Amino acid sequence: MNKFHSYRSLTIVQPWRRHQLFAVAFKSREDHRKQIELEEARKAGLAPAELDEDGKEINPHIPQYMSSAPWYLNSEKPSLKHQRNWKSDPNYTKSWYDRGAKIFQAEKYRKGACQNCGAMTHTAKACMDRPRKIGAKYTNKNIAPDEKIESFELDYDGKRDRWNGYDPSTYHRVVDLYEAKEDARKKYLKEQQIKKLEEKNNNQEGDDAATSDGDEEDDDELRVDEAKVDESRQMDFAKVEKRVRTTGGGSTGTVRNLRIREDTAKYLLNLVINSAHYDPKTRSMREDPLPDADPNDKFYLGDNQYRNSGQALEFKQMNIHSWEAFDKGQDMHMQAAPSQAELLYKNFKVAKDKLKTQTKDTIMEKYGNASTEDEIPMELLLGQSERQVEYDVAGRIIKGQEVILPKSKYEEDVLANNHTSVWGSWWKDHQWGYRCCQQTIRNSYCTGSAGIEAAEASLDLMKANIARKEACEESPKKVEEKRMAAWGSDVPEDLELNEEALANALKKEDERKREEKDERKRKYNVKYTNDVTPEEMEAYRMKRVHHEDPMKDFL
Repeated sequence: MNKFHSYRSLTIVQPWRRHQLFAVAFKSREDHRKQIELEEARKAGLAPAELDEDGKEINPHIPQYMSSAPWYLNSEKPSLKHQRNWKSDPNYTKSWYDRGAKIFQAEKYRKGACQNCGAMTHTAKACMDRPRKIGAKYTNKNIAPDEKIESFELDYDGKRDRWNGYDPSTYHRVVDLYEAKEDARKKYLKEQQIKKLEEKNNNQEGDDAATSDGDEEDDDELRVDEAKVDESRQMDFAKVEKRVRTTGGGSTGTVRNLRIREDTAKYLLNLVINSAHYDPKTRSMREDPLPDADPNDKFYLGDNQYRNSGQALEFKQMNIHSWEAFDKGQDMHMQAAPSQAELLYKNFKVAKDKLKTQTKDTIMEKYGNASTEDEIPMELLLGQSERQVEYDVAGRIIKGQEVILPKSKYEEDVLANNHTSVWGSWWKDHQWGYRCCQQTIRNSYCTGSAGIEAAEASLDLMKANIARKEACEESPKKVEEKRMAAWGSDVPEDLELNEEALANALKKEDERKREEKDERKRKYNVKYTNDVTPEEMEAYRMKRVHHEDPMKDFL
């Protein structure tokens, strides 16, 4: 009965699944062969790909166990929806920070706000505004609005998306900039051509031979200009047509590779792990990858080499000048008005040179010019010094160039309280101090060389006192211990104590100490007597705690 019941339970088929089982089970051999041929044709690209419920093509190379949906989904058509993530977390978002959004504008300073600008959303240390001479905490003016603080929970792709938060509408500025440059270049070339044609027409009345030679030269120059105009169109030397049309989508495009294939990539010049750092995102390597190699054999010296050569140094100086001028109250900005900044920088250099010349002339008029009177020694003429700088054949510095340390935004070399050196320039006995006066107390007044001499004299006096004390302790005098009587006087030699009374006095002293430790054992009726016997005094002296005794904790 059990076997028959189990057999029936295995052969029972649910009614709504019967048409699927029959369709699979009763497929003929011919239908099966046609199905296999169709799959092979789809894989070879001879037959169109199968479409899903949404009308999208299904890759024929996907295995059947991945493309076939489970039976409980009741899918009538082939689909890949069962392979997608159904249970997406609703907390994940693809939104980004609202840049520059403000939430509240206060009219007066609030407690706990930024001391520099007055906003509540950050502190003075993290403030991105210009440091004010007097902060908003004290002026109570120009309170900055509070920023909008947001926090997002990004998914796996959102955390690794480098373009998250990018506004594509801002790219039109780049396009407009390049178009303006191209229009300006074409306009300039056209003006040059017109100018040369006018000169050609003005010179037609001259000699015919000379005119014919000039015509040939002008025609050559015009051809060169036309070649410059069409230079961008002739740069398709590495143009490659590539078809990227696939079943998953895509389009036909043109791939251009403008990099010379013989050039070695920056990150392959030195394969040592601790060599110059290469940033793959910006494709920059600031330091020299091969600092020990011969400069004549190197074609790449690092990005810092380009920044410290040519017109880059002049551009840096111009930037620094604009920053300093803006800090001093002059209305100029390098990015907003570059032409104005360049003109002001040129005027500044002219005024600076003029001031140097005027100062030099004033000094020479007052003190005279020794170079015109006596001959200058050869050491000064040759400019010899202790500094050694090595150059190569091309005149580039190989060794000896000093590395310029960038200054931080914090104040440096601030001398206070008449000090001639900064705090931390002196180190002695694990303490920092000032080198000018060798004091280890910060913000103290400088005492100069007199303070150093006084400190040395006090140190010598202290060492002498220590040596004198050690010499006295080497031969200590023996002090005889005096036995004191009951009331503090010396114990007479003929004093005799009763041993039985001494034993009773010791017991009473033990009981008194126990009562002091535990108040529950203290009696209500306290008997007090002013008569102290020599035995009781001896017992007290024997039982008292000697604080100078090193073994008192073991009693």
